[in-house]
Amino acid sequence: MRLPQHELRVNDGRRYLLPAGTASAGAYELEVTPESAGWGYSGLRVVALAAAEEHRFDTGVDEVVVVPLSGGLTVEADGSHVELDGRRDVFAGPTDFAYLPPGTAATLHSERGGRFALCSARTERRLPVRRVAAADVAVELRGAGRSSRQVRNFGTPDHLDAGAIIACEVITPDGNWSSYPAHKHDEAGEHESELEEIYYFEIAAGPQGQPGLGFFRTSSSPGHAIEITEEVHDRDVVLVPFGWHGPAVAAPGHAMYYLNVMAGPPHPGSSGGRAWLISDHPDQTWVRATWADQEVDPRLTKETP
Repeated sequence: MRLPQHELRVNDGRRYLLPAGTASAGAYELEVTPESAGWGYSGLRVVALAAAEEHRFDTGVDEVVVVPLSGGLTVEADGSHVELDGRRDVFAGPTDFAYLPPGTAATLHSERGGRFALCSARTERRLPVRRVAAADVAVELRGAGRSSRQVRNFGTPDHLDAGAIIACEVITPDGNWSSYPAHKHDEAGEHESELEEIYYFEIAAGPQGQPGLGFFRTSSSPGHAIEITEEVHDRDVVLVPFGWHGPAVAAPGHAMYYLNVMAGPPHPGSSGGRAWLISDHPDQTWVRATWADQEVDPRLTKETP
């Protein structure tokens, strides 16, 4: 579902930027649903659990991927008991995660406490509850030079069997640009799929805990009016219903993490209807050719940021 053009106001970035704490609801420090976002498929919740605390929820009409942001937990769902080791924080490397199908009652329990992302997508496909180990998360180094970043493809079509959800994590070293060249996925075709996208950011603090920052941009694409250039901070969210999006820029001294959650209508040219196809901004696609003569940022590896 797309927002009608008469409802869009160019330069109304605050419609799509959700500063940390402004989209909390009930037990969730962050809640984005298709209804709150004004679209049809993608969602994200973040829940923080104290030591020995539990959280119960029902997936309803969504499939859900449980991703530890910090800490570990146990997931009880559909008679399955899934132990997730988790991680210290999002900059400590990939994590194991759990997949939950629609129509599932689940209980999360964290012995030591932590923060956990519930990435979701509307789908009618029902697959079994399962755990994927951190060692099985496909990690790639994308770009080169100041465009180097690490991408953890835990929920992309080539690496996770799912109904509609597409999800990944990106680590951008301080001073680097990612989501660059700017790209879009707002119309279905041979080379592009229609996907709504959520960017959830965490920004590394300075050496004495100084808060960090970064920048993110979305601009109008054919038929879609949108104009966002926003300073982003730790735990902010940006919604991308359409448009050319990127770059995401990490300020010097502050590494940037973002979690992407995408979903959309079935893509007619893909097996199962799930595809992650993008078009580069025509003014920026030439940048990719420059990477052949540059080294990947040595701060990045395929194991840790």
